[in-house]
Formats: sequence, C-alpha cells, structure tokens
Amino acid sequence: MIESTESFLRFFVDNVDQRVHLCPVVHFLLKYILTFNGGVSLFSKLIKNGSHSEEEKLTLDPERIPAHIAIIMDGNGRWAQKRHLPRIAGHKTALETVKEVTREANRLGVKVLTLYTFSTENWKRPKKEVDFLMGLPVTFFDTFVPELVEKNIRVNAIGYIDELPSKTKEAVMRAIEQTADNDGMVLNFAINYGGRAEINTMVKEIAKQVKDKQLDIDEIDDKKITETLMTNSLRPYNDPDLLIRTSGEIRLSNFLLWQIAYSEFVFSDVLWPDYTAETLKENIYEYQSRDRRFGGLKKE
Repeated sequence: MIESTESFLRFFVDNVDQRVHLCPVVHFLLKYILTFNGGVSLFSKLIKNGSHSEEEKLTLDPERIPAHIAIIMDGNGRWAQKRHLPRIAGHKTALETVKEVTREANRLGVKVLTLYTFSTENWKRPKKEVDFLMGLPVTFFDTFVPELVEKNIRVNAIGYIDELPSKTKEAVMRAIEQTADNDGMVLNFAINYGGRAEINTMVKEIAKQVKDKQLDIDEIDDKKITETLMTNSLRPYNDPDLLIRTSGEIRLSNFLLWQIAYSEFVFSDVLWPDYTAETLKENIYEYQSRDRRFGGLKKE
C-alpha cells in the first residue's frame, strides 16, 4: 500500500501539476508528505480509513466501549429530498435506523444510548411535519417494545414530556412503564428537549430551594447542578462519553450543553437514514483512537 501510494504521489507531484494548474499550497503539502518521515504511511492510513473492505473489519476494544453515547440524528429531510420524496419519508425510514443502532449499541455493551428525537425548537417546523413526528412514537413503540423487553433494554425520556400531545405522551410513558423492570442498556429519548431550557429549569429549581431555605448557597456545586438536571435519571452515566452528529453538520444544536463538557465529538457525513451498525462501530473506533485526559496529562 505504501509503495503504490508513494508512486502515485510522486507521479502526481512531478507530472500532473505540469498539465493542470495545481494550487501551490496543495503542491507544497504533497511534497511535504513525500519528504516527511512517515508521511506516506500517514497518507496511506488516511486512505485506508476512508473505506473498510469486507476483509478489513474494525476490531473494537471491548474494554473501551463508551458507556454513554449520545446521537444528534440529523439528515432525514435531505435523505428524502435526494430521492425526490417528501420529508416525512426520511423520518419514517429513520425509525429503522434507530432500531438497528439500538441493537448494535446493546450488543457492544453500551450502558446508555441517548437519541435527540425532537428539540424545543422543532415546533417551528411546518405543522404537517410536526404532527407526523408526534405520531411516530406511537408506531415505533408499539412495534419495538416487545423486542426491547426481550433484550432487557429500558426506555427513558428527558425533556418536557408533559407538553407533548396526549397520544405522544401516552406512548412514551407506556414504553417507560413496560420496560421499567429491565436493567440492561438504557435507551434514552431526548424529546421536546433543549439544553438551554434544561439549564433554565435547573437554575429555577436550585433558586427555589435556596429561597425555601432547603439549600445553602455555598452548597451549590457541580454535583448539585448535575443532580438537578434531567439526566440525573441516567446516573451514574449522566454525561456522554461520545457525542455523534450525523449528516455532516458541525454544531451542537442546543443538546446536553452541561453534560458534554468532556465528551468526545464525532461528526459523521452519513445521513441518519443511511447510518448503520457498521457506521456506529466506525465512530466508536475513532473514539477509541483518542486520548481522553479530562484536562490532565497522559500518564507515562
């Protein structure tokens, strides 16, 4: 692989730029790769990591599987538009992705899988789309809860559930009740959730406790804040180890703003309906390649 890559790079640098106007910066970088010790090896690794052949299956370290994975599921609308379908077709297909990713996360030993299902800002979307989204939990849980029970997966939800339409709230609460005795992976849905709203609610709750003399102001610390946030229902896995966003967008969209202080971020170009169990493994593989120091130094 290295020899073929090096031959290609040398041909490109020595010949191709004579026929086409190659950007000087690109030309310089290619030459640097060729002269830098180990540069060709690095370039080869980048090429190989771009696509894994059937023979090159990823091998994950079972001891370093992230305990809590949070996913911003993005790209449903664009997936549908690329196929000249209505946006709701993307949302419907996305349910099958949720099932596949849930199964794989559970198989790998993930403790909590949090899925950003519907944000407090999503109410701004067209009413027809919102109505369709609000109906999805009914269909989803009716078909998936029996499997969740069988696989010992517990359903949890964070967000302003009481503000959901009655049929949606009932479907969510019914799924939580039906899986309450399960003690395996937690499938956590962030629905009608917003990070700023959650922090706002937490501040008001702590302020009320201080006002009612239930809490001294000197007792307010990181631990108290963490305990007052919605994700306290996930303890001891309140904070995600790995945050994934699909569709190529690079932003947080008001998701778990306090909790992701030390999360590793992976931004995938894959649209959520195209996301697979293998994609999840690739993202975890990238996570495992990083050195998490939490503000400290790597131990020698």
